[in-house]
Amino acid sequence: MGISELLSTYGGDYLSALVTTWWMTAVSFAFVMVLSVAITVMRVSPLKPLRLAGDFYVQVFRNIPGVALLVIVVYALPNLRVVLDYTTCVIVTTVLMASAFGSENFMSGINTIGVGQIEAARSLGLTFTQIISKIVIPQALRSAVLPMTNLLIAVMLTTALGSQVPMNPEELTGIVSYINTRSTGGVLAFLIAALGYVGTAAVISLVGNRLDKKVRILR
Repeated sequence: MGISELLSTYGGDYLSALVTTWWMTAVSFAFVMVLSVAITVMRVSPLKPLRLAGDFYVQVFRNIPGVALLVIVVYALPNLRVVLDYTTCVIVTTVLMASAFGSENFMSGINTIGVGQIEAARSLGLTFTQIISKIVIPQALRSAVLPMTNLLIAVMLTTALGSQVPMNPEELTGIVSYINTRSTGGVLAFLIAALGYVGTAAVISLVGNRLDKKVRILR
């Protein structure tokens, strides 16, 4: 089956799968940003239990393979009386993994902040919460634009975990398996899906680079 025949037969399915991939990426990344900031705040907290909990979270979810974590989420949560549909399980898995790496990105951003700024804030009587919200997090976000851009691309690619369940063609990789079980799409079916990922990643990189130039902190 050639590319033209594939597109004429399954073009609508590819487009739907691409939109679903974008949606899963956007939802996952929104939660990743929130959770990454929260974990990072825990890791720089003056309270040792919070620091230990934040570091433990990062070490655990940064070092578990995506497929293994997905299996845990799919089969362990029902034992805790938490039953989620498969797409939600993929999003939860993606968020848990990516937020660990996102916290590392923010920690790198925090390390670029001069100690003098923190000491000046303390001398003015600012509390830990005020220092974090007014000084640390804003600068860390600006410094981590490019790393978080790369993480966004990684999040998009991680949504391919949705293809691990047979006959689940919702996202872009899953649609390839769906096509190949019904016709002989072969490598071309994967090539079309790959072009969708590459095109999306190129746009994300372009936007991320432009945003970085606007908000970058010159030191």
